Formats: sequence, structure tokens, C-alpha cells
Amino acid sequence: MLDAKKIKLAIAPIGWTNDDMPELGGEIPFEQCIKEMAEAGFQGTEVGGKYPKDPAQLKKALAPYKLQIASQWFSALFTTKPQAETVEAFKKHMAFLKAMGSKVIVISEQGNSIQGQMGTPLFDKKPVLDDAGWDKLAKGLEAIGKLAVDNGMKIVFHHHMGTTVQTAKEVDTLMQKTDPKLVWLLLDTGHLYYSDGGNAPLEVLKKHGKRIAHIHLKDIRDPIKKMVKDKKLSFLQSVKEGTFTVPGDGAIDFKPIFAEIEKLKYEGWMVVEAEQDPAKANPLEYAKKARAYIKKLTGL
Repeated sequence: MLDAKKIKLAIAPIGWTNDDMPELGGEIPFEQCIKEMAEAGFQGTEVGGKYPKDPAQLKKALAPYKLQIASQWFSALFTTKPQAETVEAFKKHMAFLKAMGSKVIVISEQGNSIQGQMGTPLFDKKPVLDDAGWDKLAKGLEAIGKLAVDNGMKIVFHHHMGTTVQTAKEVDTLMQKTDPKLVWLLLDTGHLYYSDGGNAPLEVLKKHGKRIAHIHLKDIRDPIKKMVKDKKLSFLQSVKEGTFTVPGDGAIDFKPIFAEIEKLKYEGWMVVEAEQDPAKANPLEYAKKARAYIKKLTGL
């Protein structure tokens, strides 16, 4: 069983409303989103596009539901733009999260990413980095990682489908090229399974466990994953089709994953993040389903 004193559970707003595709949940208001998160039994949330941008207003909105901010996504462009541009944008992002009491900042490298391109085949057009690209990424991450550490925070790198750091091997490379005191890892069970299949989430957890400071829990529907490959669909199309779902509703075996998390004595947030079409997958229903499954397997 996992230690409730060390691990907190959050859920991302992307199951209610998708910032990249407003047609998915665009009509669902912010208040409904946070109300249902609390109703489902979660302690926190990551920040979505509809959330108030002023820390004081956001704190006031969250207070009745006793929700905390776990983190927020930040798009880096170290491989395609001057480092200074990303660093300056990061400083503002970090200041907001610090004001919200967050300890980790989710970073994704979006240089040449295809994740937001509706018509680009996900498995056929994945971008890759050359040696110069890896160097730019590593140096950039260490620069913002130092800023975070100086502010009592950590950056956690989010490997992601459709980006230059997607596979378990690419995660290995990133970990090798960056300072463990400055750059931490976000483990996303769904993205690793989607990319590499099999035991990839567990293998990465075992290999890099000491550098994992944030966890995203999501599951994958294998039949839809296969269809995405066969039909050469994009990442966004795969979301619409329902590739992702909440833990316990797909193909991933979470029992050994939770056992390894316990073994590592992990401390921090575990965030349910399963982007679906809310018209097809009722957000509150799936939030409750995820919460019950996690409680059954972990005791949290």
C-alpha cells in the first residue's frame, strides 16, 4: 500500500475540456470541472486553459473544494528557438506556479513537435534529434532547472507522443545528458505504453526511479492504438478516437507499477490524466472510476 502522507492524488482538467481541441468540452465551465474533481475524491489538479491566470483568484476559486495546484504544462522550444526566449517565458510560468505553492513544473520540448498537427501521422512522422539538438535541449533544460532549484522547485520533463523525446530510449538519452540535480523526470504511463508497448512504463520506472518527481497515470485502449497505426492517424485524431482512458480501463497492468512506486518510496503527486471526448466519456464518471481503481490497488 502507498503512503498517503507522501503521495497526493490529482486529476488533470483535460478529461473535461481540451485546450488543444476546443470542440472537446469547450462548453464545460471551469467551475464544473473543479467541483467534479473534488466530488470524485481528488486532492489536486493541474492548470488548464480556463483556469484564472491570477494566483489570488485561482486560490479563491479552489478553496471551497480544498484543491491544490500540482503543476502546469510548459512548452519549451530549446531545439528550434534561441534559448533566451524559452528561459524568459519560463520565468513567468515558474513565478505563477510558485505563487500557487507548486513544487514541480512540467516541461515538454515542443521544437518540431507533431502532437498538435491534426493531419500528421503519429507513428510515421515522429521528429528526431541530432547531436546538436540534444546538446541544445540538455543545456536549455539545465538552465531552467537551475532557476527552478534556486526557487525551491524542480522541473520534471514530460516525454510525449509526437515529440523528440517520446521513446524509452530517448528518455535514457535525456537522463544521460542532463544533470540529475537540475533535471527530473515525469513518468507518464500512457505515453510510454503508447510509444513502446509492453512493460515500458515499468522498465523506465525501475531504471530512472530516483529521478522521477511527478507521475501521470493514464491507460491505453489497445484496439484503438492499433487502428491509429493502421490508418496513419495523428495524435489529435487518436485522442478523438479514444486511445487514452483512465487507469484500470485499458491494457496497462498497474499492479507492478504501483508496487515499484511503493518500493521507491516515491513522494509527490500522482495525476490521473486521460484526454478523452467528454461527450463520449463522462468526465465525472471516469474520474470516479479512476479514483476507485487507485484506492483498490494502493489504499490511497
